[in-house]
Amino acid sequence: DELLGQPVVPNGVPLSKIHHAAFDAHLIGIDPDYRLHVSERLLTKQDGPMLEALKRLNGGALHLSSRAKDCPDRDRLAVRFERFKSLV
Repeated sequence: DELLGQPVVPNGVPLSKIHHAAFDAHLIGIDPDYRLHVSERLLTKQDGPMLEALKRLNGGALHLSSRAKDCPDRDRLAVRFERFKSLV
């Protein structure tokens, strides 16, 4: 959806290259309450320290700005998280 992909602050989540790739591949998801979820596809695999680091994100929370206008939009996260859940 073009609206959900707009380059605006509420649509941004600062991620490292590896985390961004995992997010784009729906291997990690962020729910509207800013909690992190790791796909069962990853949780069940054993493949070294990088994967173990990703798996430790499961159940964690984003560190947010103290300014609400700089936080990711919950509605956009909800749409994206529904897609993540449908691919689990």
